[in-house]
Amino acid sequence: MSGAAESASPTSAAAAPAATRGPVLIIGTGLLGTSLALVLTAAGVPVQLQDTSPTSLALARDMGAGAVRAEGDPEPALVVVATPPDVAAQVVIGALEAHPAAVVTDVASVKARVGAEVRARAGAAASRYVGSHPMAGRERSGAGAADSDLFAGRPWVIVADGAEPAAEIAVRNLAMDAGAAPLRLGAAEHDAAVAAVSHMPQLVSSLVAARLEALPETALELAGQGLRDVTRIAASDPRLWSAIVVGNAGPVAGLLKDLRADLDALIAGIEPAAVDAGSEEYTAPGRAEAIAPGAVGAITDVMSRGNTGQARIPGKHGGAPRRYAVVQVLVPDQPGYLGRLFTDIGEAGVNIEDFAMEHSAGQRAGLALVSVLPSAAQPLEAELDGRGWRVVVA
Repeated sequence: MSGAAESASPTSAAAAPAATRGPVLIIGTGLLGTSLALVLTAAGVPVQLQDTSPTSLALARDMGAGAVRAEGDPEPALVVVATPPDVAAQVVIGALEAHPAAVVTDVASVKARVGAEVRARAGAAASRYVGSHPMAGRERSGAGAADSDLFAGRPWVIVADGAEPAAEIAVRNLAMDAGAAPLRLGAAEHDAAVAAVSHMPQLVSSLVAARLEALPETALELAGQGLRDVTRIAASDPRLWSAIVVGNAGPVAGLLKDLRADLDALIAGIEPAAVDAGSEEYTAPGRAEAIAPGAVGAITDVMSRGNTGQARIPGKHGGAPRRYAVVQVLVPDQPGYLGRLFTDIGEAGVNIEDFAMEHSAGQRAGLALVSVLPSAAQPLEAELDGRGWRVVVA
């Protein structure tokens, strides 16, 4: 590999000198805490670990995330509280008292309630507290799910209400050392935003998945990628999400009421169109004219608004959304084939803008959905066809 390629590699970027000054004490060795500890340790920043769970603490230590904090260890310059939001404020206040020279931040996904409690109880020490929230995570929780790349390219919200400028800079440095992009917001602004883009989607995904509990196996065998996409995050930890949603109950409840209003309007539109198959009304000539007024309009309205909302989601690297062409390729469910597909696409000189894989129950092949720039779609289809791939033309 050439020197130029090495300088652009993720590993060399991670090896750049860290701006974060250590030691850094991380309280809470779950997914976020351990992932952050792995990033900092790899960058040469001394990391101390603390957790009420000896098992979680030992696992994070054994993964190379840092050393368990012991009596007599150097005082931390920065404390990161990575506990659930229902106890975050209490732990932050304890850290401010125990480490009077340290900047303290938390990574809880609720900011207004935590910040208000810290400012009310910590007094002047609250100026060393900066709330923060990395917009990163996964369905699995705990130290065993930790990933040093978890924060790479993700937004990291900083809520510095009333904090000293030096404290805010320390937390911004932490976010950038983790590979994230710092974004300053107010506490209420943050909580309203995450309610819409994170908390409500989690609940809706869980509601949809809950409808599958009593579904017969024959119906589940028909499940396609759409159901998997909608219910993926329904596998998340109920205990953690209970604390998150309760902590942000106001904004979430407001959004759920709006969603309920949309559902009520949709039901009111389509319910009159419900007709039993085989009935005289169902089989009567000219049935199209007999469809209940408003049914098609209600469906079209919600679908069209959904199209508009989906199109507003930022595209690659957080930029403006772009439309890509999708090249569909059948990939045998055998070792090596997916890697070969990526190699062939690279040799064709085409960049993969996005990728998804669809599987059907009982099938020995998956459908690879390769998103590319529109101008590259037809040449790539021809190239892959020439290399022996079965291209499915949409």
